[in-house]
Amino acid sequence: MSQILDIALKTIELEASSVAGLQSFTDASFEAIVQHIHDAKGRLVISGIGKSAIIAQKIVATLNSTGTPSLFMHAADAIHGDLGMVQKEDIVLIISKSGESPEIKVLVPLIKNFGNTLIAMVGNVDSYLAISADHVINTTVTQEACPNNLAPTSSTTAQMVMGDVLAVCLMHLNGFTGNDFARFHPGGNLGKRLFLRVADLYVHNESPMVSAQASLKEVIVEITEKRLGVAAVVDANKHILGIITDGDLRRMLEKTTSLENITAASIMSPNPKTIAPDVLAVDALDSMRNHDITQLLVAEAGTYLGVLHLHDLVKEGIV
Repeated sequence: MSQILDIALKTIELEASSVAGLQSFTDASFEAIVQHIHDAKGRLVISGIGKSAIIAQKIVATLNSTGTPSLFMHAADAIHGDLGMVQKEDIVLIISKSGESPEIKVLVPLIKNFGNTLIAMVGNVDSYLAISADHVINTTVTQEACPNNLAPTSSTTAQMVMGDVLAVCLMHLNGFTGNDFARFHPGGNLGKRLFLRVADLYVHNESPMVSAQASLKEVIVEITEKRLGVAAVVDANKHILGIITDGDLRRMLEKTTSLENITAASIMSPNPKTIAPDVLAVDALDSMRNHDITQLLVAEAGTYLGVLHLHDLVKEGIV
């Protein structure tokens, strides 16, 4: 094995071991911390310095997107005015590996003087931060993955994981659902998968349709002009009777020599797959995959509304 691969695998092993070690620190005191954050009337303000500040920002982003209102406050900026963001009912979480950074030592007594609950996420339970805090989340690691045992690597991974653990536990207590997640993530492909519905897509398409008595020529013209490769066969009230696809036309031509008396009713496939306009687009994709088709007729109470094509889903990034 090459030296690079050896180092890479050793790094993964060390960081995985650090994460596994967090299980021994996740006990009744951690449960009490989660419950305290859940019951608080204020927000969770998370602070740190250096690499821990970056981890704090990620944890804040995760919490906000999963239903726990949070703010990031850089420890250095806090002592130069940003402490004003901390309100009376807020809980403050300070992240630090050593718990002894100069900025942390200045910040801690200020938080205590404000009367806010202070939680320490710390890698040294004997540190100034840990001793001063009301609650401690232990993220001690035995060794950094850094070959000099100096650069924050395993320790920041441990912090990140415990932040995720906090978020997931709070999601459970908050009863946070997929619908809630969709409301908080309306943008991008993720938001589209959770929020976009059939009604948002099919309305931009033509609505090819013919009567059951339509001639073969009328069927071909309708499918060609509307450029969706399909036409719905409907009655006078636009109730769906069947569907005709390009494939149906090709199969008919392979089997038939006389085309004079062919009507839509003789070509169509009855009982086509349909979908309601309020169904999520991602569920429409699942239906297409399950039935190995590329179009769905959109209908409500049996009444034809339009066509949803696989290309519509591809265009929106659902596929």
